[in-house]
Amino acid sequence: MQNRIALIAGNGRFPIIFAREARKKGAEVVAIGINEETEKELERHVNKIYWLGVGELGKLFQILMQEKLTSVVMAGQVKHKRLFENVQLDSEMQDLLYSVRDKKTDSLIGAVAKRLEGAGIKLLDSTTFLKDFIPEKGILTKHTLDKRVAADIEFGREIAKSIAGLDIGQTVVVKDKVCLAVESIEGTDEAIKRGAKYGKEGIVVVKVSKPNQDMRFDIPIIGPETIKLLKEVKASCISIEAKKSLIIDKDQTIKSANESGVGIVAS
Repeated sequence: MQNRIALIAGNGRFPIIFAREARKKGAEVVAIGINEETEKELERHVNKIYWLGVGELGKLFQILMQEKLTSVVMAGQVKHKRLFENVQLDSEMQDLLYSVRDKKTDSLIGAVAKRLEGAGIKLLDSTTFLKDFIPEKGILTKHTLDKRVAADIEFGREIAKSIAGLDIGQTVVVKDKVCLAVESIEGTDEAIKRGAKYGKEGIVVVKVSKPNQDMRFDIPIIGPETIKLLKEVKASCISIEAKKSLIIDKDQTIKSANESGVGIVAS
């Protein structure tokens, strides 16, 4: 068990849940929040927090060295569209962007991971402390699957695995074996909204891990906000990948899905 750990925190509730569970298990958490992304609530759940800009890679390494941290977890995403915004980049970040063969998510985060390891800092599995949040295979809600939804999950999973393998996205929206939307740089929520625009009521959302999923970063996640959106668009079901996904606020998520009539399947 890690007694002192650095948390590089992106957006959403994942970093908060991670920090909360890590401290429950006796770990000291030093967080590094990103001004443009990380929720301020995180401050209440960590022992110490530093804030920096999304382009301040050099400052990130300075903090890790200053705090003598040798174990790091990355939790929460940084929106890929930041690459197309007027973000100030320090020389370390400019060098990293210049060094990668492309600017896919895996390439960028993988380059950061390699530099961490080069500095003697180990990047840990982002599900450390969170094993209870990883679903086993099965239907997680009280709703049974009809043949149409089951067929759409199977159809959508094949497509989702293909785009995930290309590091384009990890989610597709389908209905009646028609692919309505493929997740790209806009993120999961916008892909769901786009798919619902065409498919209307009864869409099926399929979210998968990458074929060679690195559990240290960018793992598929759903939570209460996901279910809230699925209820709004009157979706039938969301399928996630068993043992390779996280359900944030798991009890609340499943309870909300049951109340909303939205199925959750881990397959």
